[in-house]
Amino acid sequence: MVGVEWCAARAFQHPHASLGGDSETEVVERALYGDLSIFTGNAHPALAKAVCQYLEIELGQAEVFEFSNENIFVKINESVREKDVFVIQPTCSPVNKSIMELLIMLDALRRASAGRITAVIPYFAYGRTDKKDQPRVPITARLLADMIQVAGAHRVLTIDLHAGQVQGFFNIPVDELTAVGLLCEHLRRLELGELVVVSSDIGFAKRARNFAELLDAPLAIIEKRRTGNDGTSESLTLIGEVRGKTALVVDDEIDRASSLMGAVEVLQQEGARDIIACCIHAVLSGPAVDRIRQAPIRRLVTTDTIRLDPAKWLDKMDIVSVAPLLGEAISRIHTGTSVGEMFRTPAMQLKFISV
Repeated sequence: MVGVEWCAARAFQHPHASLGGDSETEVVERALYGDLSIFTGNAHPALAKAVCQYLEIELGQAEVFEFSNENIFVKINESVREKDVFVIQPTCSPVNKSIMELLIMLDALRRASAGRITAVIPYFAYGRTDKKDQPRVPITARLLADMIQVAGAHRVLTIDLHAGQVQGFFNIPVDELTAVGLLCEHLRRLELGELVVVSSDIGFAKRARNFAELLDAPLAIIEKRRTGNDGTSESLTLIGEVRGKTALVVDDEIDRASSLMGAVEVLQQEGARDIIACCIHAVLSGPAVDRIRQAPIRRLVTTDTIRLDPAKWLDKMDIVSVAPLLGEAISRIHTGTSVGEMFRTPAMQLKFISV
């Protein structure tokens, strides 16, 4: 049957499952499409290689480069006909180049007759432009969603969108994973003392509550008001009690670190004993690195959804890899098994957290 074949148990049952003769554990699952292939552009090749290492497969061969006139060229150097193809490309700095690489790769794979194409976008840029909050402004997140679909993606896999409604901008399936469990597993290993989770703004309070529940800690919220379109903000009020406690400031992303610095100032005024910062996406643009380096923050815990330039590395930074999370989700999408079960069952969570 075209496009459907039996997969090797080694790679597509669970990459680290037993392959012995035990009939209770040896499971060979039917793939919905042909062989699994993973490709990447130049946005974050290290993450793509780590995902392939988790899945125990080779990274697909492709040329992706820019001519001197800034036009981008893509060539897929192996057959992808009827294959199940995943393109791992966070839309991080340089943002617009990363987006164009993704779109051109999707188009190249579609024209090469790939059976199914999944755009794996660990960090989805323009997530803040999800609505018209001022006169005569665009909804760029919707525009980007439209372009990804027109380019040839059949589905999208992403991690912790800035706004969940971005899923609704697509007319194709979107799997939004969360790295909260991975980060909490790392945070439990730190000596944090009496902990309180602090949401750096009201908009992140729901996910901050997930941090608090997983860490068995109370929740506090910083009320914040943005003062312009340039990323500046004003932190106003703390809702909750932090005096004498370790304050864990959580947010989905740290861009210029304006919100974080405002939160740190309020927490110091309110008598927090220690401050830890935690985010899923470390954008760290403009003065962010210098601000964090000089701030009274003991640790910054983040993930590798975005490739960090070595110049942005800090001694007090811990980076938790999302490669096992993405690898497990890709395996499940390929074999047609539930992605949601990764987060519902504690035993299953430990499979990809402990890798």
